[in-house]
Amino acid sequence: MKKIHLLILQAFIRPFMVCFCIVMFVLLMLFLFKYIDDLIGKGFEWYVLMELIGYQCAVQLSMALPLSMLLSSIMTFGNLGESYELVAIKAAGYSLRKAMTPLIFFVTFFAAGSFLFSDYILPVVNLKMGSLLWDVRNKKADFLIKSGIFNSTIPGYSIRAKSKNENGTVLYNLMIYDHRAGNATNNVLLAKEGFMQNSADNNYMILRLKDGVRYEESRAKNAKRYDPRQQFTRFRFKETEQKFDMEAFQMKRTDESFFKTHHSMLNLRQLKIYTDSNRIQLDSIQRSIFLEAKNYVTYLSPYYHEAQSSPVPVKKFDNFLTDYVPKEQRRMLISNALGQAQQMNNVFEMKEPDFKAYVEKDIRYHIEFHRKFTLAVSCLLLFAIGAPLGAIIRKGGLGLPVVVAIIFFLIYHIISTMSEKAAKDGSLDPIFGMWMAIIVLSPLAMFLTYKSTTDSSLFDIEQYKLKMEKAWGWIKSRFRRRLSQ
Repeated sequence: MKKIHLLILQAFIRPFMVCFCIVMFVLLMLFLFKYIDDLIGKGFEWYVLMELIGYQCAVQLSMALPLSMLLSSIMTFGNLGESYELVAIKAAGYSLRKAMTPLIFFVTFFAAGSFLFSDYILPVVNLKMGSLLWDVRNKKADFLIKSGIFNSTIPGYSIRAKSKNENGTVLYNLMIYDHRAGNATNNVLLAKEGFMQNSADNNYMILRLKDGVRYEESRAKNAKRYDPRQQFTRFRFKETEQKFDMEAFQMKRTDESFFKTHHSMLNLRQLKIYTDSNRIQLDSIQRSIFLEAKNYVTYLSPYYHEAQSSPVPVKKFDNFLTDYVPKEQRRMLISNALGQAQQMNNVFEMKEPDFKAYVEKDIRYHIEFHRKFTLAVSCLLLFAIGAPLGAIIRKGGLGLPVVVAIIFFLIYHIISTMSEKAAKDGSLDPIFGMWMAIIVLSPLAMFLTYKSTTDSSLFDIEQYKLKMEKAWGWIKSRFRRRLSQ
């Protein structure tokens, strides 16, 4: 490999790794801020959170990789242009296209890897991530006692403590209502002090109570429903233990097979199979709708054939009734036609939910199919925008390149998001919905590449000022010439 190629590769790889880490960190923080309420206060083990973060990092590659490619390419060629290394490369007889050749192969290799990742690895990651996030969000928060407030998170109990120590392990002036029997006043326990601790397997919470009393209300087994005879019992104790089942607070892992049919968790081969199966079901529903609706379009057929054989064409329904239907049969014909139309409408309303469900599935499968390819192509496209853009602006560092990269990435992201949403709504074909941003920005990439190879000063403010001054001088000279005439 020539030294120029090695120089450009080294100049690109370092900013790319830094930008990738920064972008991934920002996206990960946005994810944590979004689900902060589902993660805090639930007592997750550290490895559960690390597993969730690892899956999320893999999921965020679809946004982090294109943005990093755009930002690092602008920074690389901006640094080379600012230090006049691009000028030296061109002076040595190498055009910008030749100098970029190994970098183009490198980015193409990355794009091919991103395609393989999105087809083989990303569906598995989405499955693991979706099932784990589902379990995390559905897990109850840890049992927490607040002073002076009843806590009813443990099924069958309401617990209140007037105060507690700094560590929260010792509770004072406890009141516990046991309403597992259906009535909260049947069993009440009062204690001056209680010490909380978990069992060895963390399946139970043990509350050691001191200096208290328990009040119980019971009824004889053979007593009638409205029998006023009841039995009240009072127990005093110096020390006792109350055990609470904490199974409701344990995190339960859901079977991943429940999520396997989701469109984002399928690879290309599976998407093709599910798309064909869904299309068969959709065709079956359409056929059944047609056959059922066909049975209700029969009443006008004899008169319609008679009207078609007439030499004078019939254009209005009123003329059709007066000319071809006997007067005594018109009311009955209209009534029967309205009834048939209502029955046909009922058929459509009955079949519409199933039909819409299969149509939405078909759209989702097609969107996910094209998403596998757009990640790889977006890396190539944003590099094709960033590299010539950096050579034109000739500014390195994290200042202007970051601003320009964010602007162009926002344009790309907004177009792709809006078009994908339109495709999901059915107002745009899934092919155009997923490729719209690439179709719109490809001419821009070609324009910037052309400008960079011709040494255009597209973003030179001084050049634009000079052109504006020349234009203003020409306007003033024309205006003076008109006045002199």
